[in-house]
Parts: sequence; structure tokens; C-alpha cells
Amino acid sequence: MAEKLLENKKIAILIAFRDFRDIEYFIPRDILLGAGARITTVSSQKGTAIGADGGDTEVNLTLDELNPAEFDAVVFIGGSGTLKYLDNDQGYRVAKETVRADKVLGAICISPVILAKAGILKGKKATVWSALLQKETIRVLKTNGAIYEEKPVVVDRKIVTGNGPGAAKEWAQAIIEALK
Repeated sequence: MAEKLLENKKIAILIAFRDFRDIEYFIPRDILLGAGARITTVSSQKGTAIGADGGDTEVNLTLDELNPAEFDAVVFIGGSGTLKYLDNDQGYRVAKETVRADKVLGAICISPVILAKAGILKGKKATVWSALLQKETIRVLKTNGAIYEEKPVVVDRKIVTGNGPGAAKEWAQAIIEALK
């Protein structure tokens, strides 16, 4: 039986209402639940959110209802819908308030771009999804003052970033470590 390292810890997981990255949501969610955390799924609207690969999940809270101070960690999931649904003033507010409340802040895949645009990554080490012919995400991090590291998972104090679906398990473990 897995040790309940996160018993009584509350984690808000932010996803795009359409086209979140299934692997980056379901694998970390299951690992965090297995460690005893209570998970609240957050998106731009309530209802059934649909992943890019067809997975679905119920949204418990909307972005504007989310108060990061009520959670131990707030994490952003990637996927093709992420910038459409979460790269906005509400997403930036959530990132800033999470840091202000001294909570763990996570972002995986393309979502570290949101943290960068919110000004959260200035002077901080971070990683982000990129592809051979698509380096725009790295440029956004660097332009906004982040210290980009080409690694699957990067932890800078209470900020935990992952570079994509292949890092989902390691990213979830790093969030657990940051919450211990």
C-alpha cells in the first residue's frame, strides 16, 4: 500500500475545457490521489472537460472561483487547448496568487508559458515543451526572465515545471516532494 504522504493536502489541477493533454492530467492526478491528496479539477467553465485524446473529467471549480490560498498546490496541465483556455488574466491571477500565498505551483508541457507571461518565472529555473521546429515556447520563457533548462522536470523552490507527457510521472513525484 502506498504511503499517504499527502494526506489532508489539497491540490487544484487546472485544465483546458477542451483539448487538455490526457496523459499529463490523468497520470499525475492518479499518482497524487494515490499519495492521499484531495484533487479539485479547475477549468474555464463547469461541465465535462474533454482531453485531446478523448479522456474526460468533471470540472469542480471555474478559474474565477479558484482561491489558490485554499490549496496546498496549484498545477497547470498542458495540451493544445491550454493557451486558448488558460493563457489569460484569470490564469495569470491564479499563478500570481499561488506564489503570493507561498504554495507549490506546477506547470507541465506548454503551460509554463502561462507562468512566464504572469511574471512568475523571472530569475527562476524552468523547463517547457518544445519541438525541433518549434522553439517559441523556450523564447517566451527566456523573454520573460526564466532560466531555461533542457530537462524533463525542473524544480526551483516551490515551482515545479515539466516538459511534456513523457515527464508526467516524474513531475507528479516532484510535486509530492515539494509538498512534503
